[in-house]
Amino acid sequence: MGMKGKIALGAVVGVVVIGAVSANAGDGGSDSGSGKSSKSGKGSSASAQSKPGGKKSKDAGTTKVAEKKVAFSGDGDFEVGTDLKPGTYRTTGNSDGLCYWERAKDASGEMDSLLANDNVTGTSYVTVKATDKLFKSSDCNDWEAVDVKAKGSPASRMAGDGGMFRVGADIAPGTYRSAGNADDSCYWERDKDAEHSMDSIVANNNVNGTAVVTISSSDAYFKTAGCKDWKKTA
Repeated sequence: MGMKGKIALGAVVGVVVIGAVSANAGDGGSDSGSGKSSKSGKGSSASAQSKPGGKKSKDAGTTKVAEKKVAFSGDGDFEVGTDLKPGTYRTTGNSDGLCYWERAKDASGEMDSLLANDNVTGTSYVTVKATDKLFKSSDCNDWEAVDVKAKGSPASRMAGDGGMFRVGADIAPGTYRSAGNADDSCYWERDKDAEHSMDSIVANNNVNGTAVVTISSSDAYFKTAGCKDWKKTA
């Protein structure tokens, strides 16, 4: 698509809190998502791995899907208001880190048109706004519309490299622990929405060793990339 590798909104590795990095999560426990360049997912905006329409296990990111209602495909340029409606969408099961998406304010293809973007491993949630002009998706699994008011069966565990989890639906709020992380590759992020702007970030960090984070019930999403699996401790 020619857009991969763009750095979204000036994100920087290792900068903690507002304006730093992003991430991805699932049921495995490795890296991707945010905090570096958009090529690795770090450095733009990020995404999660629980799938709707199926029975959930105790671990987030292992949901079995009975049926998936596709809103639009994972490849192409989509005009907002014509090809897709504003709203929140999700892509799941992306396993190779090649999934790339982008929100743009026009169709020029220039850096100035970029509103938010990310390379995804696992799942990504994205809110497309009515003021957006174009949504681009490359090498992603199909996107489905998300009812952000819908409740789920929140898990108390999550994969360290699954992408973006919805708090209260995919995972329960509380304090989580991820141990055995090396090389500062573990990245986590608490978000207030799925717009993937710098203002979306409530808090974030790159961690070496053991990571402990309290996810608030007021958080909308939690991103994790390159971490060992997380377990709720309180």
